[in-house]
Amino acid sequence: MNSEFHPIKVTAHPIDIEHREDGVQIISSKKALNDYARCWTDQLALWAEKTPDQVFVAQRNDQGEWDEVTYSQALQRVRQIASWLIKQPVSLERPIVFLCGNSVEHLMLALAGMYVGIAHSPVSPAYSLIATDYTKLKHIFDVLTPGLIVVDDLAPYEKAIQSVCEDTSTPVAVIKGDIKPQKITNPTISFDEFWNYPVDPAIEAKNAEVNGDTVAKILFTSGTTGLPKGVTNTQRMICANQVMIHQVMQFLAEKPPVMVDWLPWNHTFGGNHNVGIALYNGGSLYLDDGKPTEKLFDKTLKNIVDVKPTVYFNVPKGFELLVKHLKADSELAESFFSRLQFTFFAAAGLAQHIWDDLDALSIQYTGKKIPMLTGLGCTETAPSATFASVEESASGVIGVPAPGVTIKLVPNEGKLEARVKAVTTMPGYWRQPELNKKAFDEEGFYCLGDAFAYVDDQDPHRGFRFDGRVSEDFKLDSGTWVSSGVIKAKLISALAPFVQDVVICGSNAGYITAMVFPDWNHCRAIMPGDEEVSHEDIVRDDSVREAFREKLVEFAQFNTGSSTLVKRIILQSKAPSIDAHEVTDKGSLNQRAVQDNRPDQIALLYQEPIADEVISI
Repeated sequence: MNSEFHPIKVTAHPIDIEHREDGVQIISSKKALNDYARCWTDQLALWAEKTPDQVFVAQRNDQGEWDEVTYSQALQRVRQIASWLIKQPVSLERPIVFLCGNSVEHLMLALAGMYVGIAHSPVSPAYSLIATDYTKLKHIFDVLTPGLIVVDDLAPYEKAIQSVCEDTSTPVAVIKGDIKPQKITNPTISFDEFWNYPVDPAIEAKNAEVNGDTVAKILFTSGTTGLPKGVTNTQRMICANQVMIHQVMQFLAEKPPVMVDWLPWNHTFGGNHNVGIALYNGGSLYLDDGKPTEKLFDKTLKNIVDVKPTVYFNVPKGFELLVKHLKADSELAESFFSRLQFTFFAAAGLAQHIWDDLDALSIQYTGKKIPMLTGLGCTETAPSATFASVEESASGVIGVPAPGVTIKLVPNEGKLEARVKAVTTMPGYWRQPELNKKAFDEEGFYCLGDAFAYVDDQDPHRGFRFDGRVSEDFKLDSGTWVSSGVIKAKLISALAPFVQDVVICGSNAGYITAMVFPDWNHCRAIMPGDEEVSHEDIVRDDSVREAFREKLVEFAQFNTGSSTLVKRIILQSKAPSIDAHEVTDKGSLNQRAVQDNRPDQIALLYQEPIADEVISI
């Protein structure tokens, strides 16, 4: 490893490349996949025997103190809850559905289901607590037919349950607080009823029946291209994926990782990747009750200081906020870097200036860069598919196939469309067989919908960079193809720090434009005065508009061709709507839905003469 990085054992394995006559390329790792566990709970039992007193998971209690659960305590709790579960109306056909977020109780109940072969499905809390028409939640309930519904607090979820659960006999388990319903007629159960349930020897026979094909969980996609799809996650998928990760991040075997993590378990990054890293490697997972928002990030910072993680995972927005606070608070920075070995991001591209700032801070406080790794994965691959080496990792770089993964690259309108095959690939969408016909090609490769490009055409073994979403690309009226995903990433970086997200427009138009969702805090900081102002006031403010115009002009100097030049932008004062399918619960924009729902904004972008609301070069 380059001497400018702290030395840890991370290996991006060499690849084989097959070129076919039709231009298709088959790329696979030369490293075979090592053996993996039968099921996740075998790893729980392993560490309960090896390191019974090691903290497995912890969360803050009402007094603000950490309630820690060791591996031996967790295994005992899982076996107790499993003993209760086998007497309930739950099964593969009627899974456990979690409407609530992360908690120790959530994890113990989910693992208990895995122990006896009962699937579960963690659903985004936003579908119950933020949405108002419950379209996505109703669709999910229709697909799943739940046998048990789980909430952390009953009252906030009653309206959603009443709206989407047709079977009023389905019990609702409540983690804390009052279990007396006000709106629903479903039976309600307190966690206290089974939290210390007597262990039933019958659960061991159930556990022995669990194998690689057993459905562990059903994770729903974010719905950026329609209604959420239920991805079947088998035990083989999630166990094999951890071994893939382990064969790349080999340092995990040297010392159990200590993590502080908020990432939601209804997404594969948090629920499979991060929980799995702790469980598979005998590590400790401290549940972060903060989030990467200005209002909640102080909690994250307090948790970082308390825990001092050895590995740290987050989404780009989380790293952006973290860097801001690390620059301003030396004590925080000293705590964060004191034991840190490794960082990793997912869910979106990280702006290079944030990455550079993080490198500079790590050098300032540790003398060298802390390695950050990049890669690519998705819900359908449990999630990991590719990883870069530490030296190659950079914004947009996704690396090479992980051990056991084969990538197929198919020429498509001047790009290389990527498809993947591995034991970590889903068997199909849950109860939606019509979707599977489109999801897999004739050779059984899952169609990612992403395009890859070589980092270096002269040296393909250096791996790939992300080349956009094939479905989001469009043509201008000149016939020129626009790589929407690539332009989006570059424009966000160019408009930083004043931008939260952008939607690239221009299909069948003469030039590229964009709708811009501002970062309100950074925009407000450059406005005169200290009075409270609305979002409408911010997007109309001359200083804000001029800041965007200057950055847009600078961007245009380096992107002069019609396929890359963004001529006009319009700032959006109205936040994207989850009910209108404009945004997912993790904040990803549905590019098509935003454009379909805001035709007036598209019209303004292309109006002649230029509309007052539009910022142009």
